[in-house]
Amino acid sequence: MTGPVLVHTNSPRVAEIKRDTKETQIRVRVNLDGSGAAKLSTGIGFFDHMLDQIARHGLIDLEIEAVGDLHIDGHHTVEDVGITLGQAVAKAVGDKSGIRRYGHAYVPLDEALSRVVVDFSGRPGLVMDVDFKSGMIGGFDTQLAFEFFQGFVNHALVTLHIDNLRGHNAHHQCETIFKAFARALRAALEHDTRMAGVIPSTKGSL
Repeated sequence: MTGPVLVHTNSPRVAEIKRDTKETQIRVRVNLDGSGAAKLSTGIGFFDHMLDQIARHGLIDLEIEAVGDLHIDGHHTVEDVGITLGQAVAKAVGDKSGIRRYGHAYVPLDEALSRVVVDFSGRPGLVMDVDFKSGMIGGFDTQLAFEFFQGFVNHALVTLHIDNLRGHNAHHQCETIFKAFARALRAALEHDTRMAGVIPSTKGSL
């Protein structure tokens, strides 16, 4: 039987990723040990508002610059931001030694309540149960929330469960989801003082 694998690292958990396609040009920079500062420009106001929730409530310093084919719709921009953010988080977290790995959060906003659970498992998986009460929130198509999180999990290599437990205002529903996602990320990415330098898996790797 093998014991925990000890990995010692003092590297800052910072990463920058650029994605350049015929549909989008995106730059994402993250600092997982930040203060919640955000500099965001995607061309979709409500989406910027949701990304700001990730930074603020996840205590992640986040810079996102995205130029996409918004003359078509927001799909490529939102999905590709999710992909690029996932890549940046995966790069910044490294081998995941010393993190708590799991995180969950419940967040209310007036009548709405959402629960998000995340596992930095190394295996991408998304379960999302949300019945948005409106198809659009400002210029944001609510179907794109799924596309954002799918892009994120595929490239951050996390398992993510998202449930909107109640709500009848789509803005409130979506905001509770993003805030709970941020809080769950924060919990999962926190350093566990009892597991310093240890990869949180019996397999010895994630």
